[in-house]
Amino acid sequence: MSGSADENILYQKQNGVFILQIHRPEKKNALTQSMYSALAEGIRQADADDEVRVILLRGSEDCFTSGNDVNDFVKSGDVDGERPSFQFMQAIGKARKPVIAAVGGLAIGIGTTMLFHCDLVYAAEESFLQLPFTRLGLCPEAGSSYLLPLIAGHQRASELLLLGDRFSAQKAQEFGIVNEVLPMAGYLEYAMGKAVELAKLPADAVQTSKALIKRQQQNVLDDVIQEELGEFSRLLQTEDAQNVLKAFLNKKK
Repeated sequence: MSGSADENILYQKQNGVFILQIHRPEKKNALTQSMYSALAEGIRQADADDEVRVILLRGSEDCFTSGNDVNDFVKSGDVDGERPSFQFMQAIGKARKPVIAAVGGLAIGIGTTMLFHCDLVYAAEESFLQLPFTRLGLCPEAGSSYLLPLIAGHQRASELLLLGDRFSAQKAQEFGIVNEVLPMAGYLEYAMGKAVELAKLPADAVQTSKALIKRQQQNVLDDVIQEELGEFSRLLQTEDAQNVLKAFLNKKK
């Protein structure tokens, strides 16, 4: 297994678990296109490695990810299927091996939508999540317009996707997004313990079971992601979205 091509994405293999860490704490783990490429490649490598049984996705101890790095997002050109963030969506959604997420602190935008593709999610009590797309003049992405209603139901999904408010880890558990909420001091160890437990089970049985669980959604999900991508790209050019982006970039300056 080769190393990560981005210094802010760390690879580690331990006890049959491939740990994929977002590590850019000085920017609240905001994701660049280079980081997305390294995340996608890490998932592909883990899927191809017979020694790996489980993929564990984590951030810094007190921050999962604040979402896209806006400056990098603006500089990265068209939003289309060639974009590394889209490749990451594809990789995590189609991973053969179980994907576990350990969430501490912020999980904003893609930091929340990627959780819908994970098989198990454990979060720290102090965490909060957010799907702020409408507040940015945009629409859901990463298949969230399809997956979240499946997980939480129509009204609850509408609350999170249409209003775009922050919500707690406890509410995420109530809505079915998170399996368990744990103290900040122990959530990473707990998630790793579950990953090792899963890695000890017969790999063929686990991977076959995962494929069966996800089989009904995969074809639909590909179409949804493509439609979301088109609408996201269209909305990004609207006056509302451009005004939000300009205000954010001016504030950063």
